[in-house]
Amino acid sequence: MTVEIPLNPVGRQEIHQLESILLFATLFRPEVIELIKDPAERLTWVDSLAVAAGAIAREKAGMTTSEIARELGRTEQTIRKHLKGESKAGQLVGETYELIKQGKLDELIKTIEMIEKGGLKEVIAREEYEKLMQEYEKLKLEYEKVKTELEKMKQTVDLESLEKARGEIERLRKELEAAKAELEKIRKEKRELEKELAEAKVKIM
Repeated sequence: MTVEIPLNPVGRQEIHQLESILLFATLFRPEVIELIKDPAERLTWVDSLAVAAGAIAREKAGMTTSEIARELGRTEQTIRKHLKGESKAGQLVGETYELIKQGKLDELIKTIEMIEKGGLKEVIAREEYEKLMQEYEKLKLEYEKVKTELEKMKQTVDLESLEKARGEIERLRKELEAAKAELEKIRKEKRELEKELAEAKVKIM
């Protein structure tokens, strides 16, 4: 389903077209449906969303904040908050505009169709499932990261053990060389002593 949407409207007709689509698509987002479930709050929410949609559509057409405020019958401060996303309504409509800009209007329409066919619970269930899948993927990445770190640690420990063993071998080699030199010295002294004893024995005879 392809819908041509004037993201930067030119003229009144295109402004009203973008304004209507922004309001319609925002109202049928699951989180907004939850917000407007309370009849006491519904009228206020719809009015705020309508003003935010009108403000954003007109801003995209190049109108100034003061022009938008005059046309919609609101203060410049209110319009500015909607445009900057400082109000909840402005934030929601702004998000809807970005979704449309990214070519995701079809997803919004599918959501609306799901609400009409299966009710809100199905939509919320799908969103919960998607959130769980995102959490699962996140945990999976964390697991792989930890696993990699453990492998690195294992390699580091092995290298440290190897270096330690090499150091120990080198120490033992030096001690062995020293012992060998000492043994050679003792042998030499023994030979000299035996020679002296032999000479002394000859003299006695």
